[in-house]
Amino acid sequence: MWALIFPSLVAGALAGASGGLLGVVALRLRLSALGYAMAHAAFAGAALGLWLGLPPLLMAFLFAAAVAALLGPISEKTGLPADTILAILFPLTMAIGFLFIALTPGLALTSPALTLLWGSLLGVGWNDVFLLAGIFFAAAGFLVFFRREVWATLVERRLAEEAGIPTRWILWPLLFLLGGGVAGSLRLVGGLLVYVMLFLPASSAAQLVLDLRRQFFLAPVLGVVSTLGGVGLSFWADLPVGTAVAVSACAVFLLSWIISPRRRISLTPPTPH
Repeated sequence: MWALIFPSLVAGALAGASGGLLGVVALRLRLSALGYAMAHAAFAGAALGLWLGLPPLLMAFLFAAAVAALLGPISEKTGLPADTILAILFPLTMAIGFLFIALTPGLALTSPALTLLWGSLLGVGWNDVFLLAGIFFAAAGFLVFFRREVWATLVERRLAEEAGIPTRWILWPLLFLLGGGVAGSLRLVGGLLVYVMLFLPASSAAQLVLDLRRQFFLAPVLGVVSTLGGVGLSFWADLPVGTAVAVSACAVFLLSWIISPRRRISLTPPTPH
């Protein structure tokens, strides 16, 4: 049994770490719909893979990468905010995913379909672990190597552009890494809840520390805690792993909000003059 669970634990830790790290970027850019659109694009790609008999994970990557590749050019050419475009892509990719599941003979409510929706502890293997490790180290390496450019872009993109920083070539790789992180976590967490890994650990870190640099360090730690807690809860209570991870991540966020310095500051009465 341990041989079956251990890859899931390692994959969960890597998914939580990469999700927390990249989630700080997504929150800072205010791309609240990014997780939804990326998650359901990966879900649609995996469903298409099942329909065509192709590797679902590869198709999930291709669909998530397509959303990342289209987001920047469409936003620039149409003048629409990125959030608006993502809000359009979210229901479209979700509908496409369910369409491919419906078109695949005998797939509805079978094990592969349920794994796509809710994730699976036993569906994770060492290939997923190596993939998630590659995504995490690629994201961490990019953020460290281009830390000044990333920092300037996240703090104030317009000023960064005026200073000569090519923000487009900073944002687009970050979007591709976000898509890769979502697709890599799909088998573990499932398409319906994979965006939890992007936003809840990063949101929890933002409640606890105000400094952006500290959020980049804390969010991956909280992502690991949330995911491993969810994997343990799934194993103990026999729950779908995606649901258990979501519950665990929500519990971490609730605790972070309760002890948050932001909350204590907001509740402190003003000093009388």
